Amino acid sequence: MTIRLYDTSARQIRDFTPLRPGCVSIYLCGATVQAAPHIGHIRSGLNFDIMRRWFAHRGYDVTFIRNVTDIDDKIIAKSAEQKRPWWAIGYENERAFNQAYDILGCLPVTYEPRATGHVPEMIEMMRELIDRGHAYAAEGNVYFDVRSFPEYLKLSNQDLDGLRQPSGEGEVGKRDRRDFAMWKAAKPGEPSWETPWGRGRPGWHLECSAMAHKYLGRAFDIHGGGVDLIFPHHENEIAQAKAFGDDFAAYWAHNAWVTMSGEKMSKSLGNSVLVSEMVKRWRPIVLRYYLGTPHYRSMIEYSEEALREAESAFARIEGFVQRVVEKAGTVEPAAEVPPAFAEAMDDDLGVPQALAVVHTTVRQGNSALTADDKEAAVARLAEVRAMLGVLGLDPLDEHWAGGSDRGEDLHGVVDSLVRLVLEQRQAARTRKDYATADAIRDQLQQSGLVIEDTPSGPRWELGQR
Repeated sequence: MTIRLYDTSARQIRDFTPLRPGCVSIYLCGATVQAAPHIGHIRSGLNFDIMRRWFAHRGYDVTFIRNVTDIDDKIIAKSAEQKRPWWAIGYENERAFNQAYDILGCLPVTYEPRATGHVPEMIEMMRELIDRGHAYAAEGNVYFDVRSFPEYLKLSNQDLDGLRQPSGEGEVGKRDRRDFAMWKAAKPGEPSWETPWGRGRPGWHLECSAMAHKYLGRAFDIHGGGVDLIFPHHENEIAQAKAFGDDFAAYWAHNAWVTMSGEKMSKSLGNSVLVSEMVKRWRPIVLRYYLGTPHYRSMIEYSEEALREAESAFARIEGFVQRVVEKAGTVEPAAEVPPAFAEAMDDDLGVPQALAVVHTTVRQGNSALTADDKEAAVARLAEVRAMLGVLGLDPLDEHWAGGSDRGEDLHGVVDSLVRLVLEQRQAARTRKDYATADAIRDQLQQSGLVIEDTPSGPRWELGQR
């Protein structure tokens, strides 16, 4: 029953031992809200939602923090470009992110702090680091002295002598080019807050160190984020937090990118696919299947073909679920998942291997239906629902079953229209007008729908496009 996770800092899979028995604390670097989310952004939220669900299934009490970076260089630049207040841009996109998390079935986080709400905690951390000799003020900026922290670059395994630290405009007064900004002096027209070192605004890295400390204390279990955050963001977080006196994260987990033509999906490269557009073309549960079922440390190369394959794979699962419900009525999820599924999930969240168990169980259930073994079919559905619940993909869950009033999910609307056409087909069959009935069926199939006549009436599902 031991969960094992790949720890980036150790560069190996480790047995997970919580700091507090029965409890898990997770800090996930969330959205920088300069723009609406694309599917590359949202993958991280999905991956860590599955992690959180698995810990909960294993009986842990989970505290899950996902921050919002609502002030940074990109937001300020967007504000100047659009001639809109920086806070209006941030809040608009924060709402877009939360809508995307929700529509793709992510559970609500325990707390979702905003960076701008924690400036006092940042000032306190900077004051302590300056007193300890780890930071210094210069021309209104505050910098972290990387040479004062011997463990610097341990996470990313880089050499300090060859380090090229990213620097922003106005970062003047550094003692060493490798030092990084914790606080940036105010510029005309930019948002700023008063500090003992002059007015300014926080640096990106300081925000997360301060918020993690406030909500999870001096030590917590897991820090997560995308692989692109390992350096400089997470490396700099560690330096600040540990020099401040925190033990910080015991494990570091990083998800891989969604790529397009081999490059990381990003707004700046112009190769992003917005979640708001994707859910108009694909059912949200299918999009979750596509983004959430590859291993979290594996790259996903975006393609329409891959999405169609995900749609067909999920349709096979959903078709089995619907057939059993039609035959036996409501079936509650099993209390436990099959051992092979649990073994896969315990092994660094092996979702692809766990999904293989789902599909095997679906095939067994379909065989039971064919053999008219209702009891076995019901048992397999109970197992399937338990497994899909862990993955956030149970089509009978209230979140998805109530999706017809959610605007973006048109499945309920399509269902009503298809059933109206099927009633016309049935009326034609009743009057023995089989030519018309067959023509209606053929037209539906040409539209990508598979029609199956069952003892309880016709049913439909999406076929290959």
